[in-house]
Amino acid sequence: MSQQYQTTLQREVTFEGVGLHTGGRARVSLMPAVQGSGLTIRSGENPFRALTSDLVAETVRATTITVGDRTISTVEHLLSAILGMGLDNAAITVEGDEIPVMDGSAKLFAEAIAQAGLVAQSAPRRRFVAIAPCYYRDGDRLLIVLPASSFRVRFTVDFEQPVGSQYFAGEITPETYLREIAPARTFGWLHEVEGLLARGLARGGSLDNAVVYDENGPVNELRFESEAVRHKVLDLIGDFALLGAYPQCEIVSFKSGHRLHALAVADLRRALTSGDTAVAYP
Repeated sequence: MSQQYQTTLQREVTFEGVGLHTGGRARVSLMPAVQGSGLTIRSGENPFRALTSDLVAETVRATTITVGDRTISTVEHLLSAILGMGLDNAAITVEGDEIPVMDGSAKLFAEAIAQAGLVAQSAPRRRFVAIAPCYYRDGDRLLIVLPASSFRVRFTVDFEQPVGSQYFAGEITPETYLREIAPARTFGWLHEVEGLLARGLARGGSLDNAVVYDENGPVNELRFESEAVRHKVLDLIGDFALLGAYPQCEIVSFKSGHRLHALAVADLRRALTSGDTAVAYP
């Protein structure tokens, strides 16, 4: 049985580092928050805003949000750790234009949340409960949301070699997330690096925070044989944290990315707020 009540942090946690794409210094803090507040975010002098899909501004290579007059890139790894570790209510403050990449995964975020500890609150957890299938497609990319008794993900990737096709399926609990998903790092191909830099991306990337593949395989050592698909699951979980409710559903994905995730989450949020019969919101 998944947790029944909302949670928040027992104490504040802070992370500092470099941004994956901007290469600039970045700092983010997670602070305890009252029940019912959900995730909120603030940057600069802007007031706290509800951190939902309404803030999504861009989905190329990362999920980027706009908070007032500030843009914050690569929010998905931190958000993945928040949802994956079962944290419902938190106030987030950001200094810089990007969330720090840390080691390229969600491992350090998830471990810090676990070490800080969660405290149960008295209000029932807010849930998105799928009661009918929903389908989303973008070319050959497919995402299906199905009814389920818990949060589950089935994900298939099909990349050029040497990554190839990989598959992951499992229930997302704090224990399995920390062990099976959080350590999976972002990845890319050596031949892409120059193009990414020309587009102003990956300026903070290195072998310390990304898996890089050349024609022979990974340049650095893998943490999992299927690390690529596990990182895609990590990204999906982070993007679904913008739903504004715990996703009690099974998500089946074939090659989906940030763009398709954002389209699906925005549509599911509309269903939540309109009382659509495809979902329930206890």
